[in-house]
Amino acid sequence: MVDGPIRPLRRQAVFPARGRVYAGFTAHQAPGCSTTGIVVIVRILLVEDDRRLAEHTAEYLRGHDAQVEIVEDGDNGLARACSGQHDIVLLDLMLPAKDGLTLCKQLRAASNVPIIMLTARGDEVDRVVGLELGADDYLAKPFSPRELLARIRAVLRRPPGGRVESKGERIQVADLVVDRDRRIAEYRGRGLELTGFQLDLLWVLARSAGRVLSREQIYNEVRRLRGDPPAGFDPSVDRSVDVHLSKIRAALGAGDPGATTLIRTVRGVGYVLGAETS
Repeated sequence: MVDGPIRPLRRQAVFPARGRVYAGFTAHQAPGCSTTGIVVIVRILLVEDDRRLAEHTAEYLRGHDAQVEIVEDGDNGLARACSGQHDIVLLDLMLPAKDGLTLCKQLRAASNVPIIMLTARGDEVDRVVGLELGADDYLAKPFSPRELLARIRAVLRRPPGGRVESKGERIQVADLVVDRDRRIAEYRGRGLELTGFQLDLLWVLARSAGRVLSREQIYNEVRRLRGDPPAGFDPSVDRSVDVHLSKIRAALGAGDPGATTLIRTVRGVGYVLGAETS
C-alpha cells in the first residue's frame, strides 16, 4: 500500500502540456488538473528498516510533493521495486532478510529504475561495490533530507538508460561522439586529439554515462577493451587514470572551456561522464 497521499507539486505547480517529462521527473495528470497543464509527481520507494528514520525522511519528501511508499525488508523491497510503479528507489544497505547490496544486484538485473543507496557504512569499498552493482548514487548516514532531495532530482534528470545512443562501437552522449570503429572522438563536431588509450577510456565513461565509475573499474574496463586481463590497481599509487582524464578534459576544453565539466570527479569514488543541469 502507498504510504502517503499524492499531492501536486507546489513550487513548480502546473506546466503547459508540451510533454510528459519536466526536469527528469515523470509527470502524471493530477486529480482536478485541467487538460492544459500537468503537475509533476515523483513516485519514491523507500526501503529502510529504521521506521523512525523512514517516516522522518518520507515526511520531508512528501512536503516537496513526492509520493512515498515505505518497505522495511529486502524481500518485499525487491518485489515492490520490480513492480514498475516507482520513479526511483532509495535503498538502505543494512536490511533484514536480504541485504541492500544483494537487493541492488538483483534489482538491477531486472529493472533500470534509478537507485540511491542510503548507508551507515562510510567505507569507500561499500560505496564502490554498490555503484559497481548498479546503484546510481549513494548517500552516507546521517544525511540531511535536503541533500537527499537534491540527489533524487539530480539522478532523475539523467536521461533513461544512461542517455546513451549506441550503434555498435559508436556512442553518442548529447554533443559527444565516441567511435571506436573509426578511432575518433568529437565534441560538437570538433575532433578531439586523444591517444588510443584515452579514446578507449572516454568510450568506457560514455558507455556508462550518468553512472559513477571507480578508478579501478575504469582501468580494468579499458584493459578488457584492449584484450588484456584485469589487473591489480591501487589508486593511491597508480595515478594513470587521473593523468589520462586530465588530458581528455584538456582536449574537450581546447575549443570550449565549459566542456571540461562534462567529466566530473566524485570525491572518494571515481568519475562520471555527464554534466548536471540545475
